[in-house]
Parts: sequence; structure tokens; C-alpha cells
Amino acid sequence: MRKTRKSLLLMVSLLLVLVTALAGCGKSADPTPPPPAANNDGEKKTDPPAEGNGDGKWVLGEKPLEFSAYAHYENSDFPKWESTPIGKYLSEEKQVKINMIAAAGAHTQKLSAMMASDDLPDMIWTDRNHPDMERLRKEGKLVAYDDYLDKYPNLKTWMGDLNMLRSDDGKLYMFPNWYSSNPYGNAGYVVNKKIYKELGEPPLETTDDLYNYLVKVKEKYGSEIVPFEPHRAQERQGLGVLYTAFGEGASYTNLNASLLAVPKDGKLTPLLTDPVFREAQKYIAKLYREKLISQDAFSQTEDQILEKVMTGRVAVFAGASPTTMAGEAQPELTKNDPDSGYFMIWPIHKPGLDKNKIYPGTYTSFGWNAAYITTAAEDPEAIFAFLDWYTGPEGMNVQYFGPEGKNWDGFDEEGKPNFTETYDPAEVAEIQSKNEPVMFVGNTSYIDPAKYKYMEKLPFEEQDWRTRYQQTITWPTQLNVTEFANLNPAPDSDEGIIKTSVDELFLEIYAKSVMAKSDEEVDKVLDQGHKDLMDLGYDQLLEWRTAKWQENVAKLNGN
Repeated sequence: MRKTRKSLLLMVSLLLVLVTALAGCGKSADPTPPPPAANNDGEKKTDPPAEGNGDGKWVLGEKPLEFSAYAHYENSDFPKWESTPIGKYLSEEKQVKINMIAAAGAHTQKLSAMMASDDLPDMIWTDRNHPDMERLRKEGKLVAYDDYLDKYPNLKTWMGDLNMLRSDDGKLYMFPNWYSSNPYGNAGYVVNKKIYKELGEPPLETTDDLYNYLVKVKEKYGSEIVPFEPHRAQERQGLGVLYTAFGEGASYTNLNASLLAVPKDGKLTPLLTDPVFREAQKYIAKLYREKLISQDAFSQTEDQILEKVMTGRVAVFAGASPTTMAGEAQPELTKNDPDSGYFMIWPIHKPGLDKNKIYPGTYTSFGWNAAYITTAAEDPEAIFAFLDWYTGPEGMNVQYFGPEGKNWDGFDEEGKPNFTETYDPAEVAEIQSKNEPVMFVGNTSYIDPAKYKYMEKLPFEEQDWRTRYQQTITWPTQLNVTEFANLNPAPDSDEGIIKTSVDELFLEIYAKSVMAKSDEEVDKVLDQGHKDLMDLGYDQLLEWRTAKWQENVAKLNGN
């Protein structure tokens, strides 16, 4: 899907030939040649020949694999495995069954209880360097992947340098999700097409334009339509996207719990005293008190947001990945009314700023989150091998286009899928939407150009909704923040204890500033909030993070 890729190498491996043959569905008995793999050095090389399964390698479908998985995110559980297209296929055809553990919104309590009782799931999917994962690592409850990397080479091949993902002991415990060396991400603004047309298609470029537009929406539609839907505000989401409109190079990541700071002159400085942040909060508070923003922004659930988006009851929808819900809603809304649906706009900017220096979202070469395997797993190597297959070319294609045979059949000389004459765009869009919640270890480096191979030949209006806006808007406007990775201290360290308190208090301060009744009250809330954070040791946390940040910079510079 995306820009020029690094050259690919041919993996002539009997093992992968067997895998491909096993994975064939409704095909001839001839195995499809395995695709070339990426070499981050930009040179071609050939992997050493594999020894088949005689060396004990796990092969998809050869024998049953069953394990438990848990998503450690508030208000977000994995769907049942068999309810997804990929889960149904792998369960029925390849003997892979994953038992999803749900927490029903009580994720902190759920994981704490599992840790206390030593009854851990086999796989945990959560943020990279999550404090709870660090605690489990120190307790010897996580499986290191180092012994598997050469045996199952997809992660090593496509990710490249894994050093910044390693823990202090030098070992690798996390399998990254959506890793890439090129810009990616879906943050930005989605606009309701029908409402926009009914209001005369006014300009939507600056923060002033946006405010005026939202006022018009409220005046015309009243409570029937939400003017600005920010997704889940306690995670910043669309409000964080609005923050980036007020500063050239202002980073969405500045508001994340893993940073909560503004980089300036080689140091991480307090967020609440930053002029750009304050100006953004005053703008956001104005929208909120004029009821131009969802009034339940800090309490609504994913299902409630999805319902509004699916029924077209939002005028502007912003977030870290609004394309997920909007992309799902697009075919439903346009089915009976071609003038309905959504489109994306170039990021909003404050008047006077360079619109090409506004970045509503961020990305790292490591992706967003990671999969961890615990020592509770009966066969951790098999789970890793499955994840490695899942992140490889065949696994990614099955997740995105369905089993081989209907929409794709084999690979071209670059390792991209050969799309068939029976390729069904609507079916593919549905497959992607339904599989997205279980894409644990996405390989952006591979799947982006693979997806775009089909789309680039179509007229713009016929291209997959998500893909067209990724190509034209979201990817070009995401900021690389790899240098700010791994800035979470150990939970039981002084800084880790401070971080826990700071995170809790920050959310309270943030919500109060959004709900402030005036600009003066915003300043008052943030002034007091800054003082309270400092009393908790926020300055000590910033010093620690600054040191770690500079270590990252040195590593990235090869020092």
C-alpha cells in the first residue's frame, strides 16, 4: 500500500513450501512458491535452506494449537476467535484455536488477579513496555524470544533492528504490532459527506473554519447530530488530534501517558505550562461548553461511538484511528444513498501555521503495541511460531484478503499477492474490518504495498475507502516518534510509583480543563494542576525520561 519498499529476498525454504501447500484452499495440488522477504540492508540474499520439519519446527496445520489470549486495554476485549473470518478459517482448517479472556471493563483488576493467583493467560497483548509486563518480566513470568528468531525468521526479516525492543537484560520479550520503517497510521479527521453538502461545503482548513462549521451543524441539526465526536477523550484521541492543530510539529504523543511532556532544547519539559497545549485546551473547552463536542466524551463506550458513526449521527469524527469505524460505516451508509458516507480532510491547523507541518498522529518503527508470551504457555515456541507465521506474507494476506484462492492466489516476483479476477472489494473490506480486532502482530512493511497493488489500478472513487485516504492524507501527515519509545519506568521504582500517581492526576486535570467555563478557568485549572503534579515528583519523572530519551537518540544515531 505505501511508497517504495526496500528490495526483497527470495526465501527458498522447504518448510515454507509445506506451509503454503497446507494453507491452500480450493487450489491445485501444486504448492505456491513462497514470496521473497524484505532485507533491510537493501541487498538481496537467500536464506539457508530449511530442513523441513525434521528439526522440530512448528508448521501451521500440522497439529492442533490451542492457547489463551488476553487484551490488556480498558473497555476493549478480544472478540471470540471463531467470530472473526481469520479465526473461523484457522480454527476449522488449520487446527488453531485461541481462547479469548475477557475483563468486561475491569482490566486493571483482572490482570492483577491473574498475577496474584499465578493464573496467567498464555499470551498478553498490550502496550509496548507496559509496566505490568515489566513486572512480569522481573518475576520471570515472560518468555524470551531470542532462541526462536532464526528458526522462525519473519519478525527478524521484516522488522530488522530489534535492539530498541530489548529489555535491560538484553533479551527480547515483545512481538511488535504494526512495525514499519515508513510512515503509517490513521489519525485525523473524518467528515460526514451528506451533512457537509447540506451545509454548502464550506472551507474546513483552519481551527476557525472548524469552529464555524460545528456551530452551523448544531444550529441546523440540534441534538440529532453530534458536531464533533472525539472518540474516547480519556485516551485523548480526537482531543489530542485537535491539540496538534495549534503547533507546527506538535506531537500527539506529547499527551500520551508514556510521555506527558514537550521536548524542548534536549529536555522534556512540563506539558501543562506549554503555551501550545494551553491554547489548544482553551479552544477545546470552548467547543465543549458550547456543546459542540460529545458531552459524554469521557465516559462513552466503544459501542456507543460505533453506533453514532454507523448511523451517520456525527458531523466530524476525529481520533487516533477514525478510519476503522468510518471505514466500516462507509459501505452501510452508501448502500442506499450514494451521497452519504464519510471523507477525510487535510489536518486542521491554526490560522498562520504551515498546514504541511501539522501532524495529527504519530508512529514508531516498532508499531503501537506488542504480544507477550507468558511462562504459563504449555508450548511457547508454537505460539511464537504461529505469531511469526501470522506476521509473515501468507498470514497477513489471509487476514486481509481471506484464504488463498478466492481473492488472491500465490505471489508475484516481489512477494506481493496475485489478485484474482474474482477479487471482491466489498468482501475484502468486510474481512479486514472483522479481522482488525485480532490483528495482534501486524506487518505494515509487507501489507501496505500488498494492499495498494490492487488499489493503484482503480479510479480514486473506486479504491478501498481506508486505502485511498491512507495514501493521500493519513500517512503523509503522521510524525515519527521512535525516539520517544520505551520511556516507562519500572513500576516498583521511584519513578514508576511517581508515574502511576501522575497518570491518575493528569487525567483528572485534563478533564477539568476541557470542562472549564472560561479561558481564565482553563489557566487556573492548569496552573493548579502543574503545581499538584510537581508535588507528586513529576519533575523527577521528567528527568528520568529525558535521560532515557537521550539514550534512545544515541542508539538511533548508532552511538
